[in-house]
Amino acid sequence: MSKRFTVTLPDSVFEDLEVLADIQGRPTANLAAFLIEIGIRQAKESGEFPEKPKTSKTKKAKEDI
Repeated sequence: MSKRFTVTLPDSVFEDLEVLADIQGRPTANLAAFLIEIGIRQAKESGEFPEKPKTSKTKKAKEDI
């Protein structure tokens, strides 16, 4: 499921985002979502991103094994 939220950008960053979105023929919001996704993926790959905490269901399933 997708989530929505509001992001405030400096005018110059938004203008650059619009230009790039126009060049790529996609909506500005779609490009912004894609760039955020790439940034998160890069943070995970570089080790900057913390591991997801184990849920109680996951813990219990592992204990049962």
